[in-house]
Amino acid sequence: MGSCLSAESRSPLPGSPTSPALGSGKNRKNSRRRNSSRNSSFGDLPLHQLPGRLCLNGFSDVASLFTQQGKKGTNQDAMIVWENFGSRTDTIFCGVFDGHGPYGHMVAKKVRDSLPLRLSAHWEVNLTTDDVLKEISLNTGSINSDEATSFLSADEEFRASTDVDGTEKQPEIFHTLRDSFFKAFKVMDRELRMHQTIDCFCSGTTAVTMVKQGQDLVIGNVGDSRAVLGTRDTDGSLVAIQLTVDLKPNLPAEAERIRKCKGRVFALQDEPDVPRVWLPNSNSPGLAMARAFGDFCLKDFGLISVPEISYRRLTEKDKFIVLATDGIWDVLSNKEVVDIVASAPKRTTAARTLVETAVKAWKYKYPTSKIDDCAVVCLFLDSNSSTLSSASNAKSEEQHTTSADQVISSAVENEDLSGLNGLIRSGTVRTSKEILQDGSEEEDEFKEEEHYEVGIEWSALEGVSRVNTLVNLPRFDPGKEEKKGRK
Repeated sequence: MGSCLSAESRSPLPGSPTSPALGSGKNRKNSRRRNSSRNSSFGDLPLHQLPGRLCLNGFSDVASLFTQQGKKGTNQDAMIVWENFGSRTDTIFCGVFDGHGPYGHMVAKKVRDSLPLRLSAHWEVNLTTDDVLKEISLNTGSINSDEATSFLSADEEFRASTDVDGTEKQPEIFHTLRDSFFKAFKVMDRELRMHQTIDCFCSGTTAVTMVKQGQDLVIGNVGDSRAVLGTRDTDGSLVAIQLTVDLKPNLPAEAERIRKCKGRVFALQDEPDVPRVWLPNSNSPGLAMARAFGDFCLKDFGLISVPEISYRRLTEKDKFIVLATDGIWDVLSNKEVVDIVASAPKRTTAARTLVETAVKAWKYKYPTSKIDDCAVVCLFLDSNSSTLSSASNAKSEEQHTTSADQVISSAVENEDLSGLNGLIRSGTVRTSKEILQDGSEEEDEFKEEEHYEVGIEWSALEGVSRVNTLVNLPRFDPGKEEKKGRK
């Protein structure tokens, strides 16, 4: 694959101000104090102790979360729901992250833990900046362009990569959060590049994230994970509305950018429906998405981590939002996902029901293919009701199971995998000749949380098994690592 960016090359010089060798203990304490003040909204509690923050299988009054390891090795999916986000009682942050590459599971969890903090910090700064600009405008009647630039310093590359037509008509929260998303995603990717223990050269993650404040919904998306809204039509029927676009390399704007940067986009002969991004002079790594965190081997050749930002004003007809990784969308359509969630007997089991139904669909549709990891967040927009409809109230567990099986059967009969309203399906399934072996156990999330910084989950990875997302990466050999450790 070529050389990776070494930790030494990114370390500060001994004489630099950021060098840990310089300065007294007092300075280091002051530095820690300044860093914590940036996230003052969350206090000094560890992440796992913060109230309202969920990142493991479970549920709350307004959300249901569930993730399950597939048949490809370590679960590389991550998820989060954070109520009262940024100490705002009417605000919720949600996200799902699909890692890929040798360290994909570590990248996904790093982004899950750090991105919300970066977003909240920049949101607070932008709100403060807006107040300052308003005050300057009132006092002076105008503002110098250089001053405005110093306050609103969102990266131009981020702005230029998004469609800004019509955004002037959006509410103020959209503009504030849009800038916050841009800055937070840029800082997050830079932090991954400089990380000392996670090698992100050939590893990365998707991220579909959203902030809901009152009835305002702002979504930031990179990669091919997806957000779908379940809402009522004019006749009262439940319909699915796709809120994000799967950012695949074959989208015209994405392909044009990649090729302008000397990257290549093409599909392999044995999977003609899966376009991939390749280096200019090497048939690697074959990334099946056009935007991602990490993957720095491709960042000079068209891959970006700039989020696509979208806004929606929610109404009383909108019932719930589903965020999920492509392990769900590869085998279930948007409408099927919405129907499964709506038919769940309880909100608390909605995410788990969807994952279990997707696993069954994998076995029906692709019996010789390795099941992908699945992660689901279901956010319910009407917190006053314990179920989604009166029909759901009457359903027993047995009836619900039958309904899920019917969805699978209809999906098998219907070979058209196109998404709702003409949107492109994820399409990253790659058939394997290896027959599935049942009975793998779920990984212990708590142990992985404890050790992921030092990379102790390698035993479950059989080389680079994420064949749906990356190809042609070096196989990891734990024996070599042990020999190096002994030396």
